[in-house]
Amino acid sequence: MTIGFMAFALSMDAFSLSVGMGMAGLRYKHIAIVGVLVGLFHVLMPLAGIVLGKLLSQYIGMFAFIIGGTVLVLIGLQMLVASFKESRSTVLAPTGLGVLLFSVSVSIDSFTAGLSLGMLGAKTWVTIVSFGLMSALMTWVGLTLGRSMGNWFGGYSEWFGGMILIAFGLKILWGV
Repeated sequence: MTIGFMAFALSMDAFSLSVGMGMAGLRYKHIAIVGVLVGLFHVLMPLAGIVLGKLLSQYIGMFAFIIGGTVLVLIGLQMLVASFKESRSTVLAPTGLGVLLFSVSVSIDSFTAGLSLGMLGAKTWVTIVSFGLMSALMTWVGLTLGRSMGNWFGGYSEWFGGMILIAFGLKILWGV
């Protein structure tokens, strides 16, 4: 259940940016492709992080929990700060290289979360499948909402996701 909540929290960045991208009036075929790419990167990035995290945890032992919890809190704080910024990048156009850059940019926090989860010994397949499916779903929802309703949720969804990550990071640190 914890992994599911984390997958949801990490997908909020993709959701909030997708709402803005969806306002470009994308066709549903294009929405499907963008969602699949974001989902794919939300599988690859945490997988790389988990593998690296498991390797590191062998060498740092108990400190893995402290580092893992701290990283989750920092990711959450970064999402909170980003939610209060007025301007969003328009470099991430909904076509070609822009879609690839968009997919990578909204997946980077999944790498660092995967790193933390790898140090904490999370189940790899459960984590990457959860992250991939949730991020693809939230991207599709964000693009579709943006296409039809405009920018209602933007910063609030990123703020909410940041709060969830901070809560889980503090829970891990509190248990140490």
